[in-house]
Amino acid sequence: MAVKKLKPTTPGQRHKVVAVDTGITKSKPEKSLLQPIHRTGGRNNTGKMTMRYIGGGHKRKYRVIDFKRDKDNVSAEVLSVEYDPNRNARICLVQYSDGEKRYIIAPNGIEVGQKIMSGTDAEPEIGCSLFLQNIPLGTIIHCIELQPGKGAQLARSAGTYAQLSSRDGKYAIVKLPSGETRMVLTTCRASIGTVSNSDFALLRSGKAGRSRWLGRRPRVRGVVMNPVDHPMGGGEGRASGGHPRSRKGLPAKGYKTRNRKKYSSSLIVEKRKK
Repeated sequence: MAVKKLKPTTPGQRHKVVAVDTGITKSKPEKSLLQPIHRTGGRNNTGKMTMRYIGGGHKRKYRVIDFKRDKDNVSAEVLSVEYDPNRNARICLVQYSDGEKRYIIAPNGIEVGQKIMSGTDAEPEIGCSLFLQNIPLGTIIHCIELQPGKGAQLARSAGTYAQLSSRDGKYAIVKLPSGETRMVLTTCRASIGTVSNSDFALLRSGKAGRSRWLGRRPRVRGVVMNPVDHPMGGGEGRASGGHPRSRKGLPAKGYKTRNRKKYSSSLIVEKRKK
């Protein structure tokens, strides 16, 4: 996929960068795999705003994604590559040999008509899902499980990937997109390849209105609020606000919030890069 910078014929197009070849082959989603999404506007069941800067946006329907890839040793054909409004990666519709259709996260380079498979009989090719114990060392992977059978949790967004470095007993050593090296059980699954839409990070919306279309309301800095609204608010003129912190007073800019007693700390071989 390539990107294109538009001519500044309007203020909204001056800094706009759009994708040229998105790789999408179908515009309408599969009806049997759609579910409604109920918007909250950032409010809880009593109507109180618990999450700020949420509201509006275009109406969406959720595409049910198969993150578990648990239909083992059954061949599937890729029918289409589609846009998903709920994520920045592309999704592809696959049909198994028994007629069942499912959505999966589309890897980079997958094509319509390609055959993929999950399970022990699958080959380590793009789009196939295998157990970490069956994947060759050094392979680029995505959609990695953290617990067997729970479904993919790691490396799911556009352009991300991890690398299977080594195996040690019942654990596989995986280098994650953040730079963290972590141990994952070899009985967990992962898909081969890189997540599609890798140029998503290069795109520029060009105007504030596109954020509103996505359901994001304007975000207000803490230093311009009043003291009653934020710890960094108040002061005469353009006061800097003192020590950076959150609205609840939690320090920011380097303050570690990870629980020291978290169970997964023993599984981290090397921490992520700062």
